[in-house]
Amino acid sequence: MQVPTPDLWPMARIGHRWLQQARRRETTVDNHRLVWLERGKPGAGRPTVVLLHGFASMKENWGLWLPLLPRDWHLLVPDLPGFGESQYHGNASYRYETQASRLRNWLSGLHLDNVHLVGSSMGGAIASILADRLEPAARSLTLLNSAGIPEHADVDVEAPFTSDRDSVLVPTSLAEVHRMFTSVGNGRTNPGALAITGLLGPGLVRREQAHRHIFADMVADGLAPARYLDRQTTPLQVQWGDRDVITPTRCVDYFHRARPDADIHLFRGVGHLPMLETPRRSASALIRFVRAQHT
Repeated sequence: MQVPTPDLWPMARIGHRWLQQARRRETTVDNHRLVWLERGKPGAGRPTVVLLHGFASMKENWGLWLPLLPRDWHLLVPDLPGFGESQYHGNASYRYETQASRLRNWLSGLHLDNVHLVGSSMGGAIASILADRLEPAARSLTLLNSAGIPEHADVDVEAPFTSDRDSVLVPTSLAEVHRMFTSVGNGRTNPGALAITGLLGPGLVRREQAHRHIFADMVADGLAPARYLDRQTTPLQVQWGDRDVITPTRCVDYFHRARPDADIHLFRGVGHLPMLETPRRSASALIRFVRAQHT
């Protein structure tokens, strides 16, 4: 008889929120419960920074950044629909454009200006589209190892897109969870990856079918973000780890071609998640960039 693995994450989530001194808030958007953390309040001359996590992740993925970001900033950190505490529906669409529309409606209801969008991986893909749709317009866009970016100059962003990375990103066992965490890092096993496997693994395995659905929707129009970035003038920062095997470093070449004005940071020895692997350097880059939009 197999002994079930206890799911300790709900209790850890409460402790995380308390340590970050953030408020838990929720609303309903497109028939989805949307849950987010909020720190600080909007105000004149004060940036509202929206942090969007990646696939198979959650709002707590920004936990190492939050203590490093200025206390006078207004921070909004959602669980994207389908992930974390936000709702998933088996009959809903989770394409990048659909998710961007949900977040636009959420942010419009908060009546904000001076919004700066930040997205990691899948969150970067969604943020790229959201920056094109948000009103008032986003003041800046920061992408960390973003999904939805062509890997080669001759890629047709309108053509059908395929990906086999679900074999890594949709784990079906704790062993596969551990493989995922080492793959999205710099590829090396470490005590942190083992600890996170034990903490988050049971929940990730239970969500396998939801994650397969969401992954398929993402891939259905996988390069949509590039179509939006090609025509944007929103100030853009790009952060990338040079050891990334999920969104390879050659994706950065796209920004050199399409957005030569972008503020690009390539972190040596870092994988797919700069905000977890090199939080001080990546947070410092963001702080400088956001402040530069207010000079």
